[in-house]
Amino acid sequence: MGHPLVLLLLLIIVLILIVGGILMTVSRKDPLRNCRFRVEIDGIQQASPCQISGIGAAIESIEYREGADPLQVRQLGGLPKYGPLVLKYGLTTSKELYDWFKSGIEGKVEPRQISIVASDLEGNDMARWNLLNAWPAKYQAPDFNGKGNDVALETFEIVYEGLERET
Repeated sequence: MGHPLVLLLLLIIVLILIVGGILMTVSRKDPLRNCRFRVEIDGIQQASPCQISGIGAAIESIEYREGADPLQVRQLGGLPKYGPLVLKYGLTTSKELYDWFKSGIEGKVEPRQISIVASDLEGNDMARWNLLNAWPAKYQAPDFNGKGNDVALETFEIVYEGLERET
């Protein structure tokens, strides 16, 4: 009678070891850190910004009511809206982004593709967002303070007409 219990116990131990081994081999997918990224802008070679915000899209909701159903509001999908993307750069001697903005002031808006690339801690590209037909719509020079010790930041607001997510 004790013999079948020992076999059952051994079988349970073997199953635990097998399942544990399988679970141990499943690769864990840790989330990416928000500090490893770069910006690629067609034709512009400027260092990556220190801060990015505004990568996003929304679909406008249009409410309507059918005449036969006065107590129910229905929803229709409207136009998509994007961004704006906000890039904050430490002030350097590079003027490439500012010159791109200035060409718009002069009446020559030059849409470009912008890619935001997120990397893992080893520097491998893990996610990419492509912003289509993007151009700078607003520029803000740095704030200065004689008592300060902060990095002087230029801010560019970029509008865009489309968003694609890769990887």
